[in-house]
Amino acid sequence: MIALSVGLIIFAPLNALAAKISEEQYQAIEARIKPVGNVYLAGEEAVVVAVPTGPRDGVAVYNTYCMACHSTGVSGAPISGDSDAWAPRIAQGQAVMLEHALTGFNAMPAKGTCMDCSDDEIQAAIDHMLAGL
Repeated sequence: MIALSVGLIIFAPLNALAAKISEEQYQAIEARIKPVGNVYLAGEEAVVVAVPTGPRDGVAVYNTYCMACHSTGVSGAPISGDSDAWAPRIAQGQAVMLEHALTGFNAMPAKGTCMDCSDDEIQAAIDHMLAGL
């Protein structure tokens, strides 16, 4: 009985957090944690997967690099879709938001750890987070 109570106390908040993740976000997490490669036995044909080239869109950058903090508000990060949290940042202007995203601001690391993202890709991620506000 004690073990059940402890389990409920520990896992209930995790379940509530998981309920807030969209299917798209779930798939992005699943893709990030899957094994890096596959094992092929002798005689099996290895599958070659094409690596995407060219610029990533805002959704792809957000799901890979931004979602962890901006979907939960970690360390004061404004949550995507929360107009009250974004209002003071929007008031500073797009140039300031882009500069903060590129160089880092408070707890946010430079480029949100996407060191191979272009400035345009970072701007696309910002635009994605601001969409619908």
